[in-house]
Amino acid sequence: MNTRQRLIGLDPGLRKTGWGIIDVEGTRLRHVANGVVHSDDRCPLGERLVQLYDGLTEVIATWEPHSAAVEETFVNKNPTTTLKLGQARGVVLLVPALAGIPVAEYTPNHIKKSVVGSGHAAKRQIRAMLSVLLPGVEIHGEDAGDALSVAICHAHHGGATPKTATVSKFSPAELALKQGPGAQIIMPKPRNGAEGGEGNK
Repeated sequence: MNTRQRLIGLDPGLRKTGWGIIDVEGTRLRHVANGVVHSDDRCPLGERLVQLYDGLTEVIATWEPHSAAVEETFVNKNPTTTLKLGQARGVVLLVPALAGIPVAEYTPNHIKKSVVGSGHAAKRQIRAMLSVLLPGVEIHGEDAGDALSVAICHAHHGGATPKTATVSKFSPAELALKQGPGAQIIMPKPRNGAEGGEGNK
């Protein structure tokens, strides 16, 4: 029986939307692919949203993930930027949903806490932990790295929607420390239970 679950993390942005895919088999993580879908800022907004839609649709069709997770985004300083980002985020949520894939959402602090163990971790700390959790990973841009963090957070919650996911006792960062340097990282086994699940991009 194949217990592998393929998860896609998505970091929404109008100009660049990052995506990262990992496999979770039993309690083990494996990097599959990552990248960025671009839109052309010379085009009208409607065309740019179509570009994001087409690009993400191709990613979903190519890698066939079983579950998706999207980072919640908050932009307050510029209302126009906030509106455009919200429209892009709608596309990012729509594409996997149309493919019949369940979609979870996590706040940035929640993602950082799941990956590093601290909700206020710096980006360099997150990148360092990604290299530990996914040995040998080549990250294709900052947005793709953020998306991989979303996918790992989703795995930490059992790869399910927030209403049905279960949070393990230890974050991936804490598990890495327990395993020791260079050890294979073991993700927590899902259990029955329930717990809930920036900028011009």
